[in-house]
Amino acid sequence: MDVLIISGLSGAGKSRVAAVLEDMDFYCVDNMPVQMMPKFAELCLATHGRYERVALVTDVRAITNINELFDALDEMHRLGVGHRILFVEADVQTIVKRYKETRRRHPLDAEGHDLEAAVRREIELLSPVRAQADDIIDTTNLTLGNLQRRVSQKFKDGQSDKSLSVSVKSFGYKYGIPIEADLVFDVRFLPNPYYVTELHDKTGLDAEVFDYVFGYEQTQEFFRKLCDLLEFLLPHYVEEGKRYLSVCVGCTGGHHRSVSVARALCEFVKSKGYPSDCVHRDVEK
Repeated sequence: MDVLIISGLSGAGKSRVAAVLEDMDFYCVDNMPVQMMPKFAELCLATHGRYERVALVTDVRAITNINELFDALDEMHRLGVGHRILFVEADVQTIVKRYKETRRRHPLDAEGHDLEAAVRREIELLSPVRAQADDIIDTTNLTLGNLQRRVSQKFKDGQSDKSLSVSVKSFGYKYGIPIEADLVFDVRFLPNPYYVTELHDKTGLDAEVFDYVFGYEQTQEFFRKLCDLLEFLLPHYVEEGKRYLSVCVGCTGGHHRSVSVARALCEFVKSKGYPSDCVHRDVEK
């Protein structure tokens, strides 16, 4: 078992890194006191593999003496637990700017008198940790999306490079638009199987309805353009660091047209390498 130790400067983005790792199925604990690390490692070992991907975030708030951290890591090593240190940093002016924008107090500047001096003091205090780090990420000029990709590349451990999960949902407008929707597409302009006697009681989950909806050129043209739009959008959402996207397709009752189009759209998204699932919210109503 190995434990990832996330350390670095306050305001550099350690919590952002931990959030990305959580989405990669790491078990993350923020602001872990260094004295508790060996005991926590023991508890993880006792679960016999349940917690194999663990990340502990520690910084100047949890370290009273820098040697305490190295002593704790040595004790973990004696327990058979390896470690890897990721140090997150940014330049002084960037961190000062971030603190001013959020109006938070730096942990070494409790009175708020000299923020820049506090940042420089922290750099000095944590320099031994930086020197021992296995990986260093400088977030000075990184967007959230760039940071996400940098972390994913270092710690993906065989996971897919596609970091955006897409949920495709069909719904009926008569029951309201899903509140979680990021993108909404209205397909009420398509020919409606509801008015075809033999299709009235069926849904878009049935081949007859699906074939009817996609049997029209306007459906096929709309779907081609919809796929072109998503193929353009998805990489840009990844670039901006979005982890989950909800694409909702609506018709009047959520039984026929929206279900058919949502099914096809989910398959298209999967074909582009993005994890995707399809939910039909109102098909049973």
